[in-house]
Amino acid sequence: MIDWLQRWLKPTMRPATGPRDPRHPGWCEYTKEIVVPRMVANQATQTKVRLRPLLFEDSREWSRLRLRDQIHLEPVEPTLPGTWESAHDDAGWKRYFYSLQEAAREGNAIPFAIIADGSFVGQITIDEIRGMPWCDATLGYWVDRDYWGRGIASAACALAIDHAFERVGLHRLTATFMPDNPASGKVLARNGFQEEGLLRGNMHINGRFEDHFFMGLNRDDFTRTAVQRLLGKQSHHR
Repeated sequence: MIDWLQRWLKPTMRPATGPRDPRHPGWCEYTKEIVVPRMVANQATQTKVRLRPLLFEDSREWSRLRLRDQIHLEPVEPTLPGTWESAHDDAGWKRYFYSLQEAAREGNAIPFAIIADGSFVGQITIDEIRGMPWCDATLGYWVDRDYWGRGIASAACALAIDHAFERVGLHRLTATFMPDNPASGKVLARNGFQEEGLLRGNMHINGRFEDHFFMGLNRDDFTRTAVQRLLGKQSHHR
């Protein structure tokens, strides 16, 4: 790949502090790191979680995890063109990544990699960003099955929520989940999202149109940040 294209594909990452980019607030920044405590076999342990911009070189892990987790992801994600395998080969990754990068550069999306203890474990995207008079966006995510039950998805959502409200300057976030995927609904509820209705036949999923619960969160619903609410007195960040 020629140098200029590599530079175009790889964002110059910076911390989510200081002045915001007036062209696209919140991009391409990485978040603070939070420590998620949990108990394993009656022993206290912890996982360090942060978000950073999705990079072109994430392709190998992104494809590996999603191909391995097909049985869990395909039944809850939008129907893809072609096969699951073709959507996750080199060409499929390039199409997907280029489209995300273009959306990010236009100010319409912020695609994040979820990093746990230094490893790529999933993705969360602030998408369909709209300015005034709405100042809103949607939130979507997936996490490697090996990290289920460890609070990673909830932590990633909290970081993304705070980024959307504090750095991007949004007023509202929405998200959906299928009735037979209650775990995703619990992640959203844990982060303060409220159920606002049922969208019938909302999206084509794995061969058919499926209903989705519609969840919403407004910036002024809480006085504390999402990370503060999620982790409370046990939390600390860097």
